Amino acid sequence: MKKYIITFAVLLCAFTMHSQILLTVLFGDKLNSDGLEFGLEGGFNFSDNSQFEASKRLTSFNLGFYFDFRLKNQWNIYTGVLVKAKLGDNKLTSNDLDFLGIEPYPENGTYSQKINYFIVPALLKYNFENRMYLELGPQFGLMYKSWVEFNSDVENREIKIKDFNKDQINRLDAGLTLGTGYKLMPEAGMTIGLKYYYGLTNVYKGVDGSNNSSLFLKLNLPIGANKKKEPLN
Repeated sequence: MKKYIITFAVLLCAFTMHSQILLTVLFGDKLNSDGLEFGLEGGFNFSDNSQFEASKRLTSFNLGFYFDFRLKNQWNIYTGVLVKAKLGDNKLTSNDLDFLGIEPYPENGTYSQKINYFIVPALLKYNFENRMYLELGPQFGLMYKSWVEFNSDVENREIKIKDFNKDQINRLDAGLTLGTGYKLMPEAGMTIGLKYYYGLTNVYKGVDGSNNSSLFLKLNLPIGANKKKEPLN
């Protein structure tokens, strides 16, 4: 977990600097509207798939950007894109490998299914006066890469093998997301959150009940967002 946190911190800092310059040039004052908060979303997710007997959730980190549009009173619309996100499952069993058509390697090791998605939420968000919020709505995923990964570390010999299986996966994933979180400062500032995604579509072509689910831990970092002083009427 320590290497995930260090990697995430480095990537977030680099992505923040480059994104702030580029997006300020592209959008200008639109990023400083009282009705819009724009920024980066990063964090970790812990996913699995209902098709598998796997004994451990797949842990991966996410990185992307978000738009938080103010509606009337305490309601918002939250959307954006996680441009780096994986869903899947970890520590697959022999039955799982049979389903995927993977012949086990002779070395001892673990297998995981990893699927890269562009993830787009479209959530209705309610903000409480104590800076907490609730959000609910659909979430969509566009698959662009998928593989079964074998990892082994025996007798000081590390092995990593990827068997790509993109052709087995449906391109689109969709489901429902329920989340909550807390804004760390009363004005425009960082927000920490937790959300749960439950997929309603089949991940594998022609296989009913092969649904994704994931628990997301996230940090939102505003870029160019103006302070919101008065509620909209």
